[in-house]
Amino acid sequence: MKNTIFLIAFMLFSTMSFAHFPVTKTVVEGNEVIEATISNSDAFAGKTQVAALLICFFLGGIGIHRFYLGDIWQGVVQLLTFGGLGVWTLIDFIRICVGDLGPGW
Repeated sequence: MKNTIFLIAFMLFSTMSFAHFPVTKTVVEGNEVIEATISNSDAFAGKTQVAALLICFFLGGIGIHRFYLGDIWQGVVQLLTFGGLGVWTLIDFIRICVGDLGPGW
């Protein structure tokens, strides 16, 4: 049990944080100055379906997978309703398995 909690905590806190608005970055390569805009969709590139699936399986009853995917409001509602008494969690688990539920969708 301790190993499972450690693994889940490690996955949650080892992910990188990104801004939820476009960020302009200036890069100097040699004599060239390149400006790149990083959008919200680029920020979610590090989130994986496997991690979301594992989080949903182990902590789906309290909605932690929704926080991981960036759906804060739905995560709070699932936290307060214990995942819709398991029904909402089961639906989310199936949607993650088939690839219909992901970061920012």
